[in-house]
Amino acid sequence: MQSCEISSDSTDDPLSSGLRTHRQPRIVVIGAGLSGLAATKILQEHGFTDVTVLEASDRIGGRVQSVQHGKATLELGATWIHGANGNPVYHLAEDNGLLEHTTDGERSVGRISLYTKNGVAHYQTNSGRRIPKDLVEEFSDLYNEVYELTQEFFQNGKPVCAESQNSVGVFTRDVVRKKIMLDPDDLESTKRLKLSMLQQYLKVESCESSSPSMDEVSLSEFGEWTEIPGAHHVIPGGFMKIVELLAQDIPSRTIRLEKPVRRIHWNYSAQQQEEIAHGNGDGNRGADDHNDDRRDGGCCAPPAPRHPIQVECQDQEWIAADHVIVTASLGVLKKGHEALFSPSLPEDKVLAIEKLGISTTDKIFLEFAEPFWSPECNSIQFVWEDEALLEQPVYPEELWYRKICSFDVLYPPERYGYMLSGWICGQEALLMERCDDETVAETCTELLRRFTGNPNIPKPRRILRSMWGSNPYIRGSYSFTRVGSSGGDVERLAMPLPDAKSSKTPPLQVLFAGEATHRKYYSTTHGALLSGQREASRLIEMYQDLHNADTTKA
Repeated sequence: MQSCEISSDSTDDPLSSGLRTHRQPRIVVIGAGLSGLAATKILQEHGFTDVTVLEASDRIGGRVQSVQHGKATLELGATWIHGANGNPVYHLAEDNGLLEHTTDGERSVGRISLYTKNGVAHYQTNSGRRIPKDLVEEFSDLYNEVYELTQEFFQNGKPVCAESQNSVGVFTRDVVRKKIMLDPDDLESTKRLKLSMLQQYLKVESCESSSPSMDEVSLSEFGEWTEIPGAHHVIPGGFMKIVELLAQDIPSRTIRLEKPVRRIHWNYSAQQQEEIAHGNGDGNRGADDHNDDRRDGGCCAPPAPRHPIQVECQDQEWIAADHVIVTASLGVLKKGHEALFSPSLPEDKVLAIEKLGISTTDKIFLEFAEPFWSPECNSIQFVWEDEALLEQPVYPEELWYRKICSFDVLYPPERYGYMLSGWICGQEALLMERCDDETVAETCTELLRRFTGNPNIPKPRRILRSMWGSNPYIRGSYSFTRVGSSGGDVERLAMPLPDAKSSKTPPLQVLFAGEATHRKYYSTTHGALLSGQREASRLIEMYQDLHNADTTKA
């Protein structure tokens, strides 16, 4: 496993001393999420003092967003610490007392994380009928058996058959359906009910994978995602506590909020030299370069060419840099990489961005004055019986709510009150985001009445929901390996620029971090944190090597 920590006892080491006596490299970190803050923290601990963090939004945290609600904290973004043993996020939380009030029920060891492992999931059909618990358990065993098969293709190098189209969804649906239909002991009505449950399980899986559909998730690569041993933990005080711990020793002047970046001009000196060689050395560097002011940064002025990078902000400020760590989400890169980088990214990196997948998983919190669910109920799962024989369910826009797979009960009620958390993903999540709160609350109430068979369920007294898809600085929840992509694409996305083989340009100008750049831990908070540490380590090691070379010469 990748190292989770880098020693911070560095104030008197040779590297720090060298940095104090030579010009400090100027480093810009784009994004103040977990990866950006982790990179900044490590760099500053190792003596790099000229670090600036540019955050487009008005807050730090990125896809971590905790909202205070009375005595409770609701998570619009990251919710669980996935695994404990060797997980840097877990150790950060444990070492700082953030898990002291985590209840036993909030230490879930199940593959699908609920807010509590106690109690029972109620599987309800659209006719208002609860599916018997023994039938749910029987189907769940079958589904989990097939899920284990999906892991074998990557882990054991098992060849993928053409019929599966290299799709987790197609493979799972096909194998589970065959097993259901060949069971001689089930009535036809039972088989149909199990087929309906299959569609619901795949919706839950899509929300967990943040994919529009499991049909889009690569079967051959699915098993590469690595689960850290140990339970899933909820942080009662909010996941933002992790963000605050990472940021607490970073000087406030380092982080600049509401500072979106328009363009990253890298290899800038090389571009200038090329223009001079072609007779364009009069300062007219094209529309994107504005003017020929020779300052080290400032409004409307590109900095001096002694720095290989200039970060052009949307407010027209230019910031000179030796290195830029880009932690923008895969969704932001997909939407805007062509405009964001000058010169354009290399073709192999562009292909990686295009191949890898990211989608939106949203939460819908509903608060009620009193519970309408029974005390042992930990979730309400929506099973549409009319979807039993569908391949991949596709819904017209007005039926977006059919993609809501479940509502989890938030436990304990002493902390949360009577609160449900619904899950929706894919294009339907984006459609939900376009609706107003009143429409979403009414729609969810009607769903709950229909599936529980209780027409007297009142409207919630409060609704709160995430909107990760339409957030222009996020554009999705987290990444997945789409059909046609591979772990190699994750590696290519993570590779710094320019290419290490190039000896004519300054190295490690543009580095890439974020959950989508971690081959084994993509989609997780620990993947994001480790990726930020990884890129900081690249720079630290490079300057250590340069310092050692200078020392040897001396």
